[in-house]
Amino acid sequence: QVHLVESGGGLVQAGGSLRLSCAASGRTDGRYVMAWFRQAPGKEREFVAMINYSGTYTRYVDSVKGRFTISRDDAKNTLYLQMDSLKPEDTAVYYCNVDESPARLLSGNGNYWGQGTQVTVSS
Repeated sequence: QVHLVESGGGLVQAGGSLRLSCAASGRTDGRYVMAWFRQAPGKEREFVAMINYSGTYTRYVDSVKGRFTISRDDAKNTLYLQMDSLKPEDTAVYYCNVDESPARLLSGNGNYWGQGTQVTVSS
């Protein structure tokens, strides 16, 4: 089992920045791919960004490219999402997701999920 706890969400004005963190505990010795998803009110959960096991490959949804940066610090068992130039449409609950299978993770069916952290961007 992997236990995930997100933090760093909050209220920010458009154009501002936030840094989300996802701390992992438990069985953290696997070859995990890690990702961020988000879910806005009344919408389905969507993929935001992912990073591979070695941290050498990242992937983003088009709407956040150039504004968000995903990274990981395996020494701290922590995943990050640096969010710059935030827009009101970025408002959502952001979830951390971890799995050993990239395909399963990208399909939204990764094994381990955090409880989410709320990000609200005001215009």
